[in-house]
Amino acid sequence: MEVEEPVEAAGAARGREVRKLLSLSTPVMAAQFGSMTMGVVDTMMVGRVGVEALACAAMANAWIYAVLLFGQGFVHGIDPVITQNHGARNAAGVALALQRGIVLAVVVSIPLAGLLLLTGPFLLAAGQDPRLVGGADLYARVQVPSVAFFLVFVALRQYLQGRGLVRPAMWVILIANLFNALANWVLIFGHLGSPALGLTGAGIATTLSRLFMLVGLAVFIRYFQLHRGFWLPWRSSAFDGAALRRIAALGAPVAIQMGLEVGAFSTGTLLAGRLGSVDLAAHTIVLNMAALSFMLPLGISQAAVTRVGNLLGRRDGIGARRAAWISIGLGAGVMAASALVFVSLRHVLPALYTPAPDVVAVAAAILPIAAVFQVFDGVQVVGCGVLRGMGRTRPAAWFNLLGYWLIGLPFAAWFGLSMGWGLAGIWWGFALGLAVVAGALAILLFLRGPERGAADLVDET
Repeated sequence: MEVEEPVEAAGAARGREVRKLLSLSTPVMAAQFGSMTMGVVDTMMVGRVGVEALACAAMANAWIYAVLLFGQGFVHGIDPVITQNHGARNAAGVALALQRGIVLAVVVSIPLAGLLLLTGPFLLAAGQDPRLVGGADLYARVQVPSVAFFLVFVALRQYLQGRGLVRPAMWVILIANLFNALANWVLIFGHLGSPALGLTGAGIATTLSRLFMLVGLAVFIRYFQLHRGFWLPWRSSAFDGAALRRIAALGAPVAIQMGLEVGAFSTGTLLAGRLGSVDLAAHTIVLNMAALSFMLPLGISQAAVTRVGNLLGRRDGIGARRAAWISIGLGAGVMAASALVFVSLRHVLPALYTPAPDVVAVAAAILPIAAVFQVFDGVQVVGCGVLRGMGRTRPAAWFNLLGYWLIGLPFAAWFGLSMGWGLAGIWWGFALGLAVVAGALAILLFLRGPERGAADLVDET
């Protein structure tokens, strides 16, 4: 039976926990922004090739990112295993979890690479312009090798983050941004003796950049000896079928959760497209702004995975509960600040994207709704991180299915199209869906939080 701490001791512990969470989450936020910057640079450079090339890249990326995120979800199955074993000072468990994560990443990358080879048929089945599908298909095909590069990089990144080492991935991603820009410049436009490959060159540059990230992080780990004390020679147990299935079982719900979320927002964009080009442009602008602000609680979510898992590995249920609720409070807090910016600068921010006054006006009208959306989004993403640290990954997938697909999207379609609320109705539908997800996660964590409902993964070796 755990005994509650005295009030003064608890207050000091909360202060230490806030500082620890911020020190973990800030570099992760920077890394996430760096990842988004790579996409922005790609878009800007491809846009200089021509409108048709940009359209090809946009339609292909919608499919590519969905495939990569689904695979990334599987690799996240190592998160609770690494964090809890690290907290328990079980170095062998940490090392084996990484090796099994690498094996799983390679295995999963094979069918996912096959999906990229089906980009053309998929886009045709989705009713896309056949004149653009050929270019989009080639752009995706040259990225097939990068699936394994990216997923193994994720395994290495989570191995470090689970041990509280969050800066290496940040530095590698920031340097990779420079490499990516250079590779795009050379391959798209034909500099330094390279032929001008246009859109295909952009795809090759993306593949090379993902390889650079993998090699860069591996070299970083090796050079600075970050694996010392947490590495074992490769052995047959790294390929143990039961252990790999266990990690896949932990990661599959995360993959499904990510797929449901990406699919829901893609469907919402299709709904906005039925309202006309002005509404679609405004929707795209607000969604991009929301995605940028989402990087803040996403960093806190990753910190929550690490802290909750580490503390559970130490059998510190009170500390894990404290870390969970402080993380959720921080997630809600940073998104409340983001919401304030959205409301107070609602006429200014959209104008940074477009000079079209009608698009700016529609986006300005949507931003207060997005502000409500933000707070719920902060709670839900951090709550999902807490559950990952606990090794309880299934509830988040079920809550996403309920919130996005059974409530959010139906109400978005009803409010926006049937009731004639337009784009505002679509965003109110999503806000409602996210409120359900956030509320369900908060209730679950209150009733069965880290000190009550965690999976014991310390001896998964």
